[in-house]
Amino acid sequence: MTSDEQPLRIAYSPCPNDTFVFDALAHGRVPDAPALDVTFADIDITNGMAERGEFDVLKVSYAVLPYVLDEYALLPCGGALGRGCGPLVLTREPDADLTGRTVAVPSERSTAYLLFRLWTADTLPSGVGEIVVMPFHEIMPAVRDGKVDAGLVIHEARFTYRNYGLHKLADMGEHWEATTGLPIPLGAIIAKRSLGANTLTGLAGSIRTSVRAAWDDPETSRPYVLEHAQEMDPTVADQHIGLYVNEFTDALGEDGYAAVRGLLTRAAAEGLVPPLGPNALAFP
Repeated sequence: MTSDEQPLRIAYSPCPNDTFVFDALAHGRVPDAPALDVTFADIDITNGMAERGEFDVLKVSYAVLPYVLDEYALLPCGGALGRGCGPLVLTREPDADLTGRTVAVPSERSTAYLLFRLWTADTLPSGVGEIVVMPFHEIMPAVRDGKVDAGLVIHEARFTYRNYGLHKLADMGEHWEATTGLPIPLGAIIAKRSLGANTLTGLAGSIRTSVRAAWDDPETSRPYVLEHAQEMDPTVADQHIGLYVNEFTDALGEDGYAAVRGLLTRAAAEGLVPPLGPNALAFP
């Protein structure tokens, strides 16, 4: 970076997969990469930042793409897609019937919510009842305490929900994979189109180099990961990284792009998001 260039303002979550991916880049260990001015924010916050056009680069939910792709480009790397890593619907009782019931969700602008709505469209013809948006960390206690009938949870809750005495009613990822054969699109990296094609291409290359550096030497990234992991057990942090940092983080590839198009096309058909333009996912 030359003296007259400003760092790229980037926002991503403190979750282990993001800090693992961006460790080398954020700490200046990627040659010829742009400097970053990092802000940590949960994905429901970064989704709003993207809709307001804040920040140069953001980690967002794939569900927000239809609202922001006029201003931002989807980068072909750095995000979170995978198999066996989908959101879960949790209840107090096994095999509960959610027809007309209250369900807590972390956001209505999230891939988890789109997958949940697609699942209910296929499996609950009469639909659920009230949808309640609440902070992610409050959902499992709310289900346990009977404040809501069910909760939609993501991330490390896959490993911890039994601690709350809860049952897995359904796995949104299993349903998605069974009905489409595609990986589950969760989080995307986007960057402002106004940065220009050369900068966008260089940034994608730098992110890919950062990912590979973390794979090559995971111990180097560990202090950064654990510093921001919000008291998460190191073993759970490793499980988290193992689930969400994979070949699709290195490159979306044909299956990755097909998964993104498939999710957003199906969601648009259900009236959940606006339809994508024909070249909306093109890069750069």
